[in-house]
Amino acid sequence: MKNYLKTTLCCGLLSVGLLAQQDTEVYLTDIMAQNEELSFGVPKIISNNQGYNNQPSFYDNDGLLFASTRDNQTDIAKYDIQTKGIKWISNTNNGSEYSPTKIPNVASFSSIRLDTDGLQRLYSYPVEGGDSKILVADEKIGYHVWYSETILVATVLVDNRMDLVVYNLEKKTSKVLQENVGRSLHKIPNTELVSFISVDNDSLVVKSIHPISGIQKTFITLPQGTQDICWSPDGSILTGLDNYLMRFNPKTDTEWKDIFQFSDTDIYSISRLAVSPDGKKLALVSAPSPAKIVQKQVESFNARDLDAFVNCYTSEVLVTNFPSDTISVGREQMKEGYATYYERTPSIEVKVSNRITIGATVIDHEVVTINDQQNLQVAIYEVDGLIKSMRFIHDKKVETDPEIIVQKQLDAYNARDIDGFLATYTDDIKLYNFPNMLRTEGIAAMRKGYGGYFENTPDLHADIKNRIVIGNIVIDEEFVTANGNTFSAVAIYEVENGKIAKVTFIR
Repeated sequence: MKNYLKTTLCCGLLSVGLLAQQDTEVYLTDIMAQNEELSFGVPKIISNNQGYNNQPSFYDNDGLLFASTRDNQTDIAKYDIQTKGIKWISNTNNGSEYSPTKIPNVASFSSIRLDTDGLQRLYSYPVEGGDSKILVADEKIGYHVWYSETILVATVLVDNRMDLVVYNLEKKTSKVLQENVGRSLHKIPNTELVSFISVDNDSLVVKSIHPISGIQKTFITLPQGTQDICWSPDGSILTGLDNYLMRFNPKTDTEWKDIFQFSDTDIYSISRLAVSPDGKKLALVSAPSPAKIVQKQVESFNARDLDAFVNCYTSEVLVTNFPSDTISVGREQMKEGYATYYERTPSIEVKVSNRITIGATVIDHEVVTINDQQNLQVAIYEVDGLIKSMRFIHDKKVETDPEIIVQKQLDAYNARDIDGFLATYTDDIKLYNFPNMLRTEGIAAMRKGYGGYFENTPDLHADIKNRIVIGNIVIDEEFVTANGNTFSAVAIYEVENGKIAKVTFIR
């Protein structure tokens, strides 16, 4: 955890334009409040722009500022909520802008500019266009928030950490308020306080501070995996984890509460959030879902756009035949291989006939048409911002239908019939965690593990949500109930001579 905090809060933040940035999009949704409960509408994408779109900040109730990729740099865009139009409001030839923030009582916003000379300074910009002006020139600013139109609270890079500093721009003074802080600075609604994230040992803690007196108050520790918050006008704090929104009201709560899940949308991994001044709109940032990244590479492949295709993969991408027969390692080797493949294959198209998504893993059943000849294959993609591995399962002729024996074992599993269940497996059955980590081997080990499980789990039941059959392999997406809990899992069954010889589980 300490290494994670150090990497994300220091090295990854402060030279924001120097590192490769994951594609992200900005979304906007309605907030509905009733009896102190919050609900949210369907989020609508407003950036709709390939590349980095991030750091939303409301200029007012009708305008949202955010940083967005344009012409190989990052500029500031303003989204008009009424007209649904976007206007670029910065265009610096020698630098990229980040973290746009409305300056109180003037028609301007501030933004951190990463200049081509390597400096990371704070500038002000007229919102309707015009020349920028340096506000803080001598220190590397990470994040900032305005306390008033002349008093600024910011995080500043110092060695391998960020410190919280208050600036009086009128008097040209500065003072360190606290060492070792994280990102996400906010003016707390209806107070004279600013909230910040304190890095306390292995935790990120939400605190408030009065920029003049320096008096602090501790609210709550952030859930692991989150770094950002925003405040609602009612004084409650929101944060996002995966596709969930969580809420903490300092007046009534003692812990975070899950309040909403964005299901069946493109919201996959919430990072930044912002609430409009009137509390009626929520802006949030999400990385694209694994399924969306995989679909993009399918479309790029079919378009024969080699650069767009390989850019869907990490630089160290691993390509294998399932489970671990290596085909290529690395984006460059992959690019060379597919360039040659395109040259000798003038007509090729991939269509996805079935797709299973579980966590960051996407399993596609694909129909590949080459010169009017169709072949079936399965591709298993592991995604972490980009695709980090791709494993192929190719079709082959079999004498017996593997689905029959897999269904028989499922029926015995649901009946908690241990003998009938084990009768569907070979004596040397091997169980793996994906892709090839051996869990158990042999029928005796299975009896020991599953026998007690069947006896002690009266509500045990598995439903098949999706099934792919290819050659001698059956891939089941299962929804399992056990001891009052439910979870999803994928099992890859390999059938040999009428029995299941190997199972690989993906959770």
